[in-house]
Amino acid sequence: MQVTTLNFLHIACVTAGDIHVSSASRTPELKHAIRGRSAVYGVTSLDNHVYVTRNQENEIEVYDVNTMELQQRLQVPKLSCVSGIVACSHHNCLYVGDWDISSVHRVDLDKPSTIKNWSVAKIPEGLSVNSSHNVLVTCLVENKIQEYTTLGDLVNEVRLGVTNPRHAIQLSGGDYVVSQYTSPGVVSLVGPDGRVQCSFGQSKPQHRDKIQSVKYPVSLAVSKTGDIFVADRGNNRILGINSSLNNAQEFPIAAEVALQKPYALWLDEVHDRLYIGEMRGRNRLLVFCNVNSIFCQP
Repeated sequence: MQVTTLNFLHIACVTAGDIHVSSASRTPELKHAIRGRSAVYGVTSLDNHVYVTRNQENEIEVYDVNTMELQQRLQVPKLSCVSGIVACSHHNCLYVGDWDISSVHRVDLDKPSTIKNWSVAKIPEGLSVNSSHNVLVTCLVENKIQEYTTLGDLVNEVRLGVTNPRHAIQLSGGDYVVSQYTSPGVVSLVGPDGRVQCSFGQSKPQHRDKIQSVKYPVSLAVSKTGDIFVADRGNNRILGINSSLNNAQEFPIAAEVALQKPYALWLDEVHDRLYIGEMRGRNRLLVFCNVNSIFCQP
């Protein structure tokens, strides 16, 4: 196991003058809006199914990817307070985080009743799967990213200098994109050693730039072209940031949709879908199509 520790290092590569907002080349369409009993805390998809977790419910809702009709509910008996979910196609399984007992649950989709769980660092929030088919756990309280095999063996741990990391996704080159659950909020590109290479966001609450004024960014998604989708919870919007973190625009959502506290986020480029889960209001799972290449790289 490799452990990396560092002191706080923040290199802002974005200023208000660097932000360029370009018009979208496609128009997303809202296909489904599914209400629930409680907040959507996680959403992911695999093959022809969409998997959703909700606050304080120890089950996983399973939907058909085309019709979004509820197919079944997978029970996770030891799940206490869900924090997120991610699918792994290589191992054909789901990983579900539990922030109450600081653990990760692995659900085998070949045998859904076969559930393995293991302890992780305090307050596991965002989950993702990297190119090594390992699950990455972003630990909010201990400011670290932990990497586990599908059997629950810890193989790497990166200690971060940023506070309140909420979600991390590892890019093909080894760097991480990390959201910082603060207000003002920050989305950073972090090296394998934990050092912040550049960031998007603001450092002062009085900053008046609308695009750069991020508040409590939560879930992330990264497209094949390197665009970064951000659930900007405090501003009730989804942001698209380019891979250099110096160009951003808002994901176009009609005003009548009235997005409320976006929390969960998942990009399915195979089916050209973006899933957004709300944690307030009607607790909707919103499904948008025509989202591939929606943001223009400079």
